[in-house]
Amino acid sequence: MLEILKQPWPWYVSGVAIATIMVVLLYFGKTFGFSSNLRTICTLAGAGKRVSFFNFDWKTQKWNLLFLCGAVLGGIISATLLKSDTPLQLSAATIKDLSAIGLHFDGQFNPGQLYDFQALSVKNVILLLSGGLLVGFGSRYAGGCTSGHAISGLSNLQLPSLLAVIGFFAGGLIMTHLLFPLIF
Repeated sequence: MLEILKQPWPWYVSGVAIATIMVVLLYFGKTFGFSSNLRTICTLAGAGKRVSFFNFDWKTQKWNLLFLCGAVLGGIISATLLKSDTPLQLSAATIKDLSAIGLHFDGQFNPGQLYDFQALSVKNVILLLSGGLLVGFGSRYAGGCTSGHAISGLSNLQLPSLLAVIGFFAGGLIMTHLLFPLIF
């Protein structure tokens, strides 16, 4: 049974799952987004005593924390029990593009050249910390993260979410085609 689950699932399985979750959230008057969990976790840690932004009733966000825990648990299950030994299939053009910027494709979803402990250098740690800081600041400044705007905001037909998603894609394209080759 597990061998069937280890095969790549069709794209429409995820589409139906996401649509079902969105309908349920809309029915209960909730909005989806992971970045709000950081505020909730900081509130639980007592940050509300020092910063008014974190002084709110975190219990209204229990469902979102549960969703976060489920996402982490799902990631652990898929990375361990459902992991396939079949190498990742990438197009020849993508492999060529990776080689052009000095990355060797080793058939893994997370290439060892970037994600192994041996890859940790001062430069990589600075890049990871800087990237995390920029993503955190950007999601707070934009009023939500990519998942919140692209899935929840667009399904609610919110213009700010449309503008944010356009910005996310433009930033991703700029990073991929202009900045990433300069960094690596």
